[in-house]
Amino acid sequence: MKIFYGPKGTGKTKAIIEYANELVETAKGHVVFITDTSKYSYELKYQIRFLDVTGFAIQNADGLRGFLKGIVAANGDNEYIFLDGIARIGKKPLGELVDIFQAMEKLEKDYDVHFVVTCSAAKEDLPEFILKFVD
Repeated sequence: MKIFYGPKGTGKTKAIIEYANELVETAKGHVVFITDTSKYSYELKYQIRFLDVTGFAIQNADGLRGFLKGIVAANGDNEYIFLDGIARIGKKPLGELVDIFQAMEKLEKDYDVHFVVTCSAAKEDLPEFILKFVD
């Protein structure tokens, strides 16, 4: 798992979009980009599957966890899953998202998929369960 972190307005979304566009060139499987706005859909290369979750009525962190499991279950060819704004989409503070991070870690191990996530927080404010994924 790769984490892009920093306070709001520090360029995490721009950096994750650039990273997705780079990875799609060499990925052997599918690249999926999940966020809660259609704003960035045209900045991603056309080969990247773009999902704006607002149309899926994710109500809370449990809903997001189930959604991610469904994305993995629906297509075994998914190699990279980008998640921009995990706390916004999960509708909880980062410190309360341990279940989602544990689920993503298990999905990575069991299904050979890689998650790339943005977290709006300074490094010193990231919870321990996220810090272990920070370079």
